[in-house]
Amino acid sequence: ENQKRVIHALEICYMTGKPYSSFLTGQVKKRPFRIIKIGLYRERAELFNRVNRRVDEMMDDGLLDEVKRVYKYKELNSLNTVGYKELFAYLDGQWPLGTAVEKIKRNTRIYAKKQMTWFKRDADIHWFHPEQKKEILQYIKDTIH
Repeated sequence: ENQKRVIHALEICYMTGKPYSSFLTGQVKKRPFRIIKIGLYRERAELFNRVNRRVDEMMDDGLLDEVKRVYKYKELNSLNTVGYKELFAYLDGQWPLGTAVEKIKRNTRIYAKKQMTWFKRDADIHWFHPEQKKEILQYIKDTIH
């Protein structure tokens, strides 16, 4: 993770010709509005089942063909993402297709867990299940009044 951040910082420096430190002001911006933070949460088993189904749908909808079209660009950092990198490995002969698909599912689940861990650190986020539409709207109304 840190390596990616360093590469990104270097890219910014090369593109702008400025040192990265020049972009770090250390000042908190005053905002003329109030932020309401709402997070959508699913139980782990439900989330993981949805991830697995979604990967299968993406494969059915042509993800492999899409990856084949960009294969010649596989070294680009922007294509080093879940889904692409596993199918690149399949196209390189490292894994059978079934293994690549299972690795996409596993890596997506891991990514989802990391996201949840990251967002759980923000105590200002109020969590709801996506089907709690009435509760979400009520929370927004109560918060802005």
